[in-house]
Amino acid sequence: MVSGDESPQSVLVFDGDCAICSTLARFVERRIRVRERDFVVAPWQELDLSLLGVTEAQCIEALQWVPSHGAVASAQNAVASTLSNGHLWWRPFGLLLRAPGINQLAGVVYRWVAANRHRLPGGTPACSLPPAQRESHSA
Repeated sequence: MVSGDESPQSVLVFDGDCAICSTLARFVERRIRVRERDFVVAPWQELDLSLLGVTEAQCIEALQWVPSHGAVASAQNAVASTLSNGHLWWRPFGLLLRAPGINQLAGVVYRWVAANRHRLPGGTPACSLPPAQRESHSA
């Protein structure tokens, strides 16, 4: 999907301008993903978003899970999909995160963190800008 390989890969798309997002993406690469070929972890600034079927604004607003087949998941649902596609011991957390009630609570927490990420440790000034005021980095 991203690399031009014959078999499409799922892609976890994050905001590369955000230090918190970048740190968590590295954690996914090292601790959650089993092998590099399982799924791609990449900042939206380095991707052809039109090929993935997501917009720059969506990627700035929330984490995106673009599966090799199926519907795109955003925010807490992207986290759940990432966990569900990681090491075996992470998969139950992905299922739990999809459970009614827990998913809604996770959504509230996700939106709060996303709205305040510029205030959190590791946050950058770019994190506080609305999508319309961000410099465009589209590939």
